Amino acid sequence: MEIFGIPHQAFLGQLMLGLVNGAFYAMLSLGLAVIFGLLDIVNFAHGALYMMGAFAAWLLLDRFELNYWLSLVLAPLIVGILGMVIERLLIKHLYGLDPLYGLLLTFGLSLILEGLFREQFGVSGQSYPVPEALQGATNLGFMMLPNYRAWVVLASLVVCVGTWFLIERTRLGAYLRAGTENAKLVQAFGVNVPLMVMLTYGAGAALAALAGVLAAPIVQVTPLMGSNLIIVVFAVVVIGGMGSILGSVITGLGLGVVEGFTRVFYPEASNVVVFVIMAIVLVLRPAGLFGKEA
Repeated sequence: MEIFGIPHQAFLGQLMLGLVNGAFYAMLSLGLAVIFGLLDIVNFAHGALYMMGAFAAWLLLDRFELNYWLSLVLAPLIVGILGMVIERLLIKHLYGLDPLYGLLLTFGLSLILEGLFREQFGVSGQSYPVPEALQGATNLGFMMLPNYRAWVVLASLVVCVGTWFLIERTRLGAYLRAGTENAKLVQAFGVNVPLMVMLTYGAGAALAALAGVLAAPIVQVTPLMGSNLIIVVFAVVVIGGMGSILGSVITGLGLGVVEGFTRVFYPEASNVVVFVIMAIVLVLRPAGLFGKEA
């Protein structure tokens, strides 16, 4: 059986690969959108935080023999706390300034973090085993579905939908949005806005780290893994609309699938198709597909 002239197993395999890539794009762009949408900071250190999440999982296993399931909790918590320290020491001084200052600061921070990890671990990469419960594949009749990749897509969807609901549909999310627009007014109602902002940045960092833990069994854990991905993720955020949480999730998943299909029909264009789409979107709708026009 063929789909568009391609054997169906190869076609569905690329669809699955695209969904997995899209899940990582969605989670990383989600963290970026949360930080930019609520704090107006273009967080270029997001790729480094993603890399640190993967390394935290590897170190927890290698040095402390803590398994994957514990790392899913501990690694985002560790990186989230580091994110809060970064926000208190560095980021807080940039609120109210042009976003370019935040971009330059976080870009420099990402280079420092990447350099430290390269000095300590080199660039060859470390392998992280797939957890025993998720090894193997499930026969769906029309294709073999790798269990771990299915778990990545499912976990990413749950996290993305949960984050969107928390920010857009709960009282806490309303406080966050109000606090970033009029901090003095919200503080007058007894809300600790600086603490809330610090926790928001920490949550964005934790989302990046969680994506890193999910990626660890699929890719080599290396200091370069974040810098190789962050440019594409920024393109995803721009296409979806800067600060749009729903836009980041939908666009991330969609572009992952588009990229996967491009590898089937025109492999040479698979590395640039996201940027071509970004250019078209910026010409037709500068605010992004889901962004608000100024």
